[in-house]
Amino acid sequence: MTTPSAGFDQRRFKSIEKNGFNRIAQRYADSAHLRAGLQQALLELAAPAPGERVLDLAAGPSLLARDALPRVAPGGWVVASDIAESMLRVGLDAARAEGQPSLLAASCDAEHLAFAEDSFDLVLVGLGLFILPSPERALAEVLRVLRPGGRLVLSVWGPREAVPLIACAQACIARLLPPPKVERPSVFRLGQPEALAPLIASAGFTRVQIQGFSFENRFAQAQDYWQAFLDLAGGATEALSRLPTDTRESLRTGVATELQPYQTEEGYQMRSQVLLAQAWKP
Repeated sequence: MTTPSAGFDQRRFKSIEKNGFNRIAQRYADSAHLRAGLQQALLELAAPAPGERVLDLAAGPSLLARDALPRVAPGGWVVASDIAESMLRVGLDAARAEGQPSLLAASCDAEHLAFAEDSFDLVLVGLGLFILPSPERALAEVLRVLRPGGRLVLSVWGPREAVPLIACAQACIARLLPPPKVERPSVFRLGQPEALAPLIASAGFTRVQIQGFSFENRFAQAQDYWQAFLDLAGGATEALSRLPTDTRESLRTGVATELQPYQTEEGYQMRSQVLLAQAWKP
C-alpha cells in the first residue's frame, strides 16, 4: 500500500515536492480558508492543553501550529517543521503579525526528524503523511520523539472518489497529458481506515482511532477551482510549471469537463472527505 513504484527516486521526489511547496508557500497560506473547517476539526480532536509541547509536522505555513500556540499557554511551546523553508518563513511572518513571536520552526525531513527522544506531548500532521515516500518511517520517527503517553493526531485525504477537490484536477491531467514515466505515490493511498489504521499500529502506536470528516468548497468558475488545486499541490504544481504555456492553459480551461457533475447555478459546489486519526505512544 505504501511502497513506491519501480524506478521511483525518493530523493528526486522530495526535491520536487520541496521546490513546489516553496513556490506556492504564500498562496498555500492565502487559500487556508478552503480547509478551515478541517483544521478546526483536527485541533478539536487533538485538544492541545496548557503546558504541552507540540510538534506540527509537515507544517507548511504553520497553520495548525499558529492555532495551537495560544492553546498551550502558559508554559507550553509549539515547533513547526517542514522540508520547505519558504513555507516556514511565511508561517513565522504570519505568527509575528498575529502577535505570536514565540512560535518555533525547524526545517527537516519528516522521515529523519532532528529532535531528541521524548521531546513532545503531541504531534500534529495535517494532510501530510501521504506525501511522504515512506510514511512508516515518518511514523517511527514520530513515535521516537513523543514522550510515553504522548499522542499523534493527523488527517489524510479520503478515497479518490470522495475527494473531488483533488481528483477532478488529477483526472484532467490524466486525460490531457501522457502518463508519467514513473508513478508518484498516490495522495489517496491512506484514504481507507483499513489502510491507515494498520500503518499507524505497525509503527508501535496503540489505541488507534479513525473517524471521517467532510468539508465543502464552492468555486465561481472552473479556473478558480484549478487555481485552488495549484495552490494546494506542491509537487504537482512544480511539475506542471515546467510545461509549455499552451499546455498549462489547456489544463486550466479543460478541467471544466471533470467539474460538470459539481456544477450549480452559482458555479461549482463539492464536498471532500478526509480521515482524522489519533493514536498514543505506549
